[in-house]
Amino acid sequence: MELQRSRSISLTLILATWLLLMATSIGPAECIRRKRQYPGADESRKGEVSTFKYTAANCRAHTASLADFGGVGDGATSNTAAFRAAVSHLSQFSSSGGGMLFVPAGRWLTGPFNLTSSFTLFLDRDAVILATQDTSEWPIIEPLPSYGRGRDGPGGRYSSLIGGSNLTDVIITGNNGTIDGQGEFWWSKFHGNKLKYTRGYLIELMHSNQIFISNLTLLNSPAWNIHPVYSSNIVVSGITILAPVHSPNTDGINPDSCSNVRIEDCYIVSGDDCVAIKSGWDEYGISYGMPSQHIIIRRLTCISPTSAVIALGSEMSGGIQDVRAEDITAIDSESGVRIKTAVGRGAYVKDIYVRRMNLNTMKWVFWMTGNYKSHPDDKYDPSAIPVVDGISYSEVVAYNVTMAARLEGIPNAPFTGICISNVTVEFVKPSKLPWYCTDVKGVSSGVTPAACAPLLDEGAGAAPCPFPSDTLPMDAVEFQQCTYMKSNDA
Repeated sequence: MELQRSRSISLTLILATWLLLMATSIGPAECIRRKRQYPGADESRKGEVSTFKYTAANCRAHTASLADFGGVGDGATSNTAAFRAAVSHLSQFSSSGGGMLFVPAGRWLTGPFNLTSSFTLFLDRDAVILATQDTSEWPIIEPLPSYGRGRDGPGGRYSSLIGGSNLTDVIITGNNGTIDGQGEFWWSKFHGNKLKYTRGYLIELMHSNQIFISNLTLLNSPAWNIHPVYSSNIVVSGITILAPVHSPNTDGINPDSCSNVRIEDCYIVSGDDCVAIKSGWDEYGISYGMPSQHIIIRRLTCISPTSAVIALGSEMSGGIQDVRAEDITAIDSESGVRIKTAVGRGAYVKDIYVRRMNLNTMKWVFWMTGNYKSHPDDKYDPSAIPVVDGISYSEVVAYNVTMAARLEGIPNAPFTGICISNVTVEFVKPSKLPWYCTDVKGVSSGVTPAACAPLLDEGAGAAPCPFPSDTLPMDAVEFQQCTYMKSNDA
């Protein structure tokens, strides 16, 4: 009865969740138009003024518009120089209240540019940042040291569209403005094996602290959308990510060797994993040794027919620990939670907690594999065996499912400490093998249909699988209301 009721409200729940995200995500900007003179403006900037109120971790004392630096929002003129000049100008205020760059309504074609510390990039509601398709504007940079090579192939990689390194206090936000990667150009080259270097991402911030990304729509990234790497204290909130479901490697949000991360109220349609937590690849990740840890994922809505709602790995050679996901909604996705690793990865995936998932149309609800055959080269250490331990799933309802679980550990190195409780799965059609389990150990309770034998059934009276009750540091981050005034003549 409960499953039937859940099925009947599923689509309503998904729509309601989406509306809730739009209504309650961090910092929806309000625009109040006033007929007044802009303080300090010259004669050409008199007239109507828009006052934008938005929520952010920090407000800025100094502001400028992209138009002040010669920007032209016609969708055809390159604004790479304008973006770089604007950021350079505002960087002088990093120690005196910080700077904000306002991107007004328009279609702003640009190549990659880097941000600075104590800085806010704010996109107006009708602002669209368009990634140029002129590859000469995309710098080639070194591969990440924890990967040893580009993801698409050996060698370097194209810079990300919006980037930065060794920064503190960076905000990328807006009144639901848009960043469009125009990815079809890159996807065609990828499929045609015409790329010499790995595709760039939409947003990548490296070696940085206090990163806040909110209230934007990201479209058609060449590859991954949001990639914080070697960074800490990160909030990603109220983000909509849209890409064709068969576009290659258009992951949504990928924290990579990052600590203290909060991902919430996001809606993602992707050609790959909606959220993927990573920490380096084989011997390069082992050598770099920087884990991803203390990560919160909540109120995520995902559509990804060929990949996972939440993935851990496969590049996890620095370790992944203490991930807490709750209130997850997905439709038409390959798997709910997927752990991907392999011999040669080393390190660990442990202390993973997931609860309250509502899944509709899935191939697998749970998927773990220790045989994900993807390596940067042939120099990986075959004795580097990953440890997977302490994996808890509870309060999951899934229907229109092909198979409840495919759990495949590593021979002589089983995945251990698996706990699955209060899970109900309904199949597209009767399944002769609802669960497939090998080289795994754990317990289950309140699971329908009953879990596989290696997950010992503890009975109806068993305690549910654990979910931590303590508060992580990122839950204590508070936001404030900020105000920005601009002349509508700008």
